[in-house]
Amino acid sequence: MGILLEFETERLIIKLLTLSQMKLWVNNISKLEKELSCKCDGPIEGFFLNIVNNQIKVIENDPENYMYHSFWFIIRKTDKRVLGSIDFKNVPNELKEVEIGYGLEQKYEHNGYMTETIKGFCKMAFMNEKIETIIAETENGNIGSEKVLEKNGFKKYKKEEANWWKLENIKKIQAKVQPQNIVYSYVR
Repeated sequence: MGILLEFETERLIIKLLTLSQMKLWVNNISKLEKELSCKCDGPIEGFFLNIVNNQIKVIENDPENYMYHSFWFIIRKTDKRVLGSIDFKNVPNELKEVEIGYGLEQKYEHNGYMTETIKGFCKMAFMNEKIETIIAETENGNIGSEKVLEKNGFKKYKKEEANWWKLENIKKIQAKVQPQNIVYSYVR
């Protein structure tokens, strides 16, 4: 299976950024907008800029796993506006678990965009044989993010300084459990 570069939901296009597009996002957003035929709300700044720059370095050091290190733009179909992004935080671990991160520009919140994004993103992720469980972290008190995860079937499994959530692909897990030497007894 090759790398999926984009997929669509009812209202959104979710597009994986290549390494060169990640660099444009940081250095030349107008060129990136032309290349992707989309509109961004402005350059990235501050803490998030540091995260994106770090991910660029990670992709350069691990190019064959770039889909797990890059960001996916969340683009509204009607006007090609970039609403936010979603990403895998790293490659899946030996238990076939992978963590996701996501965010929307504040002015686009409370419209169901992130619920729709996560639903499509998880569906896409579970098509990958390396992924059986998707994990997400929310800050304590981030009720909006928690509701988005709950609407998508995530269950809270750990509470520390942050809350930890997981969504398991039950079909994949059940398929691995093959009944062997089971004897059925019937009562008449």
